[in-house]
Amino acid sequence: MHAKLCSLRFAHATAVRVAAIVAVLLGAVVAPSSAATDPALWHPTSLNAQAPARYRVAFKTTAGTFVVSVTRAWAPIGADRFYNLVKHRYFDGNSFFRVLPGFVVQFGLTGNPALDKIWQAASIPDDPVRQSNLLGYVTFAAEPLPNTRTTQLFINLGNNARLDRSGFAPFGRVTSGMDAVSNIYGGYGQTPNQDEIMSSGSAYLKANFPRLDRILTARVLP
Repeated sequence: MHAKLCSLRFAHATAVRVAAIVAVLLGAVVAPSSAATDPALWHPTSLNAQAPARYRVAFKTTAGTFVVSVTRAWAPIGADRFYNLVKHRYFDGNSFFRVLPGFVVQFGLTGNPALDKIWQAASIPDDPVRQSNLLGYVTFAAEPLPNTRTTQLFINLGNNARLDRSGFAPFGRVTSGMDAVSNIYGGYGQTPNQDEIMSSGSAYLKANFPRLDRILTARVLP
């Protein structure tokens, strides 16, 4: 279960790759996100601003709007990474690629393979777990190894306190709009293959999972 929260490994299907290539040739690709146009995002080590002690982020999505309230003291390293990603519009255009009702909804890949590859190598150290993974709490996903958090996040869709002992440290929680989070399309479950997203990007998702909901904008609120 631990490994599934970041890197699901499925056999690569030739047909899927062909579909993604065809989508590119036909121009059926999701429009580039704001992340692709912010030069700072190509230099992860430069995005190291300390986050405020508390801040809120509004996510406008195709399923509705929700707000995440962050308390830095819960998981300072994760809260800082999230703050820098949001400030530089990393999440704009991201799809919610893994949705398991009653468990989690996961996001944090841009659909731009070159950019995702850079961030995959920009891991951050683990935070101690100070809050539990309860309904609405927001946490970085990770490999089943120490210090492997990068950009992928999940929102708990139920009481997942069992994840606490595996080192998943929440840094914030959804304080409004949980109904929108619950409305995020979950019909594909965990079928979208993260390896394919990393290699083929938005073309793969558009060609094979057209009903995925996505983030329109994510902004720090005043």
